[in-house]
Amino acid sequence: MIPESSISRSPASPGHGPGTPFPGRDPLTDHRDARDLHAFIAGLPKAELHVHHVGSASPRIVSALAARHPDSRVPTDPEALADYFTFTDFAHFIDVYLSVVDLVRTPEDVRLLTYEVARDMARQQVRYAELTITPYSSTRRGIDELAFMEAIEDARKAAEAEFGVVLRWCFDIPGEAGLEAAEETVRLATEDRVRPEGLVSFGLGGPEIGVPRPQFKPYFDRAVAAGLRSVPHAGETTGPETVWDALNELRAERIGHGTSSARDPKLLAHLAEHRIALEVCPTSNIATRAVRTLDEHPIKEFVEAGVLVTVNSDDPPMFGTDLNNEYAVAARLLGLDERGLAALAKNAVEASFLDPAGKSRIAGEIDAYTATWLAP
Repeated sequence: MIPESSISRSPASPGHGPGTPFPGRDPLTDHRDARDLHAFIAGLPKAELHVHHVGSASPRIVSALAARHPDSRVPTDPEALADYFTFTDFAHFIDVYLSVVDLVRTPEDVRLLTYEVARDMARQQVRYAELTITPYSSTRRGIDELAFMEAIEDARKAAEAEFGVVLRWCFDIPGEAGLEAAEETVRLATEDRVRPEGLVSFGLGGPEIGVPRPQFKPYFDRAVAAGLRSVPHAGETTGPETVWDALNELRAERIGHGTSSARDPKLLAHLAEHRIALEVCPTSNIATRAVRTLDEHPIKEFVEAGVLVTVNSDDPPMFGTDLNNEYAVAARLLGLDERGLAALAKNAVEASFLDPAGKSRIAGEIDAYTATWLAP
């Protein structure tokens, strides 16, 4: 993790008190440093833990899928997608997101989407990613469950062989679809006949307001008993009590977003003590209006409290971002230099569900890259 006492900052960025902006020169407002740090980020080996399958579809892929399915309201023009992906609030985001989900109707669509997402990750030096997939959204639209699993697994194996990107899956419950979706998702995640080889975790997404976490406890209990790790979304658009519910009822090992955790010092202390990572997605939180402005984002408070923080892109094309940009945002908000960014990248490796040998390999790549970059 990056404890506050050991964050490596730009030399002219002094420390700061809790809840206050970083004073002094920001490494991404100085033109020379901005150029250097962006170049460093572009080549930095990374892991990503909070990124959605359909939400990662690039404008090129979304427009191609829309052209295949002309009955959809999604624009076929990639440039028009920028306006389409401008959200008024979280409910509007969910509505738009589901319209894109509706474009994925065949196993061929699933395979194409998954493979192209991996290609985009490779361009950003992502070595490992836990991709959140909502299989219920596809199976209820008529895609055969075995064909769906075959499509994502074929894409996963091809991505690793061709791009060097290791993909693992998190199957998540679409909370807005209720307990029927929960039952179907846990069945697909635990039934030996169906469960894909790359599946490592079980999650819960969608709206939080009106979707209490405790009702999903039986489904998470079954998933955990089957060897899956618990990674629900919580505290993005509701208060810290939702995060507590995810911890106490769903046995969460990481928290998706957890934005409101900053309001509860006891919760922050608990997260820090038990090394329960927050999957922080700054640009997403602004786009969905979960946080008003980047300068108000609580990532600084998380780090100061000693919480294990990872940086992620969530639904990158929909929010006009990518993982490299999220690292640049974090560098500005936290006043990080190259060593600080490398430590942030290693947080994601530590918090991942990758095997120890894989973690050691990527952490070693990060160290070697940083040492070479900083060498005289």
